[in-house]
Amino acid sequence: MLGENIKNRHIITITGDLASGKTTVTNLLAEELGYSIHRNGAYARKIAKELNMDITEYNKYVENHPEIDRKIEQSAAEYAMENDNVIVDARLGWYAVPKSFKVYLKVDIDVSARRALNDKDRKDTESFETFEEQKKALEKRYELENKRFLELYGIKRNDMNNYDLVIDTSDITPIETKEIIKEKYNEWLKKNNY
Repeated sequence: MLGENIKNRHIITITGDLASGKTTVTNLLAEELGYSIHRNGAYARKIAKELNMDITEYNKYVENHPEIDRKIEQSAAEYAMENDNVIVDARLGWYAVPKSFKVYLKVDIDVSARRALNDKDRKDTESFETFEEQKKALEKRYELENKRFLELYGIKRNDMNNYDLVIDTSDITPIETKEIIKEKYNEWLKKNNY
């Protein structure tokens, strides 16, 4: 594991399905707890934009450039090593920071595709015209990422046993999701004497 030697303990890692609300929930949680945020996805999107690729093309590209993937994941471990009171919003944050409170947000694929299609912040790296195009791209990206993570790290991100908390966000608000995480995180802190 990348960050096994991290001593800081007030760290939440959030990952999940595409368009499951990770960014919004992370922002809400960080504001309420006064935690800083480290986002791997923003870094990956920046690289994709610099390479003039959409995010699905980028995922195919990094299959042949694993050094990029490793560098992105290592950045989460390094940030957690140097900081406490942190939320890591990253696909493999739970792997990079194994001693964190690990959260996975699930969402129905149709809900995910609708959210992604209407998300103006995705337009730089995802420019789909129809719901079906968006859904197909999300399914492909999920497949590519899981395949890459298994080949590079020998892990299955979609194994829910990797997480302390799994929440389906399909029918609940980001505020409700944040409240569930906060409650379970506080229980985890007490249980682990942090």
